[in-house]
Amino acid sequence: MSSETKVQIPKPQSSKIHPKNIKRLKIFGITLTLLGIGLFGYFIYSVGVTEILDGIARIGFDGFAVIILLYFVRILIRATAWKLSVYEPYKLGLRDTVPAVIIGEAMSSMIPLGILISGTSKAVAVRNRVPLVVGLSSIATENLFYSLGTSLFIIFGAISLLRTFELAEGWVITIDVLIGVIFCFLLFCILMIVRQWHFASGFCEWLYNRKIGRNILEDGRLHVRLFENFIYGFYRRYPKRFLPIFLLQIVFHLLGVFEAWFILSKISDLVPAVFTAFLLESISRLITVVFKLVPFVIGVDEAGAQFITDTLAIGAGIGVTLAIIRKGRILFWTAVGLIFIVKRGLSFKEITDAGKSDD
Repeated sequence: MSSETKVQIPKPQSSKIHPKNIKRLKIFGITLTLLGIGLFGYFIYSVGVTEILDGIARIGFDGFAVIILLYFVRILIRATAWKLSVYEPYKLGLRDTVPAVIIGEAMSSMIPLGILISGTSKAVAVRNRVPLVVGLSSIATENLFYSLGTSLFIIFGAISLLRTFELAEGWVITIDVLIGVIFCFLLFCILMIVRQWHFASGFCEWLYNRKIGRNILEDGRLHVRLFENFIYGFYRRYPKRFLPIFLLQIVFHLLGVFEAWFILSKISDLVPAVFTAFLLESISRLITVVFKLVPFVIGVDEAGAQFITDTLAIGAGIGVTLAIIRKGRILFWTAVGLIFIVKRGLSFKEITDAGKSDD
């Protein structure tokens, strides 16, 4: 395809959420937040403020700067993977994708159900560079690779935990079920891409034929179909990009393990094993996936870290302190994301409505 070729992109129809649904969403979000805050307060009380502050003091400003830098490298990795996922003749540079990834992380972290609009916020952030549907489809493509890497990472962590430690039968059953669910999810995604199953557009067509939401689906179903074609077309058109994108996702998770090891080495009196950091990071990633609906995964992240450190017999306080230090890192990059949002004049309404893209 020549550089002059332009893919005709149908304009997405903006839709408004019913006020009752907005109210229910707010109530649900407030409930999750309050429960998380309560759980967070419980762990602070059970461990003790003094022990937590002592661990934070051991990190110091220089240690926290290292943690911030490490996560910036991880942001660069996700941004590069996204850059490689963009269809020609469109393209994005790191100057486009890095701020957009930070914006997406901020939206995902600070509001309940933020994970549902984080991808849209990234696409809206770069829509002056590529059409909205191109941005969304490239984000979805990168997310597929991220999901693959994350799923494998969690599976290896769960299997390692089961094979290394004797856990209560309830935990063994729960972890076995999670492994099975993740494996089925991986298999489904692979089959969906290879077989090119158009579930989303098929469902939209089914609704349209039954005169449900016709105003939105008149052009929207074509938009969804094109969105799917972009994702499936990438599979056929750019097979050489698969390995680099997947390796970037692996490095992303390995840097997470290194971050956990670095924090443990600072707040613990003993030199931590890499295996300990691996287990902590894999469980943390699982919690992030399952409980991302909770803003800043407050409370539940501390619970997971305490469970692993108790299992490894290195102290519940170590796990809770590690989770709180990571919370500081999340808060820092959320603040940076908010600065980008304000600087670019973006609004929550604009992101949720997804706006209108140019042809």
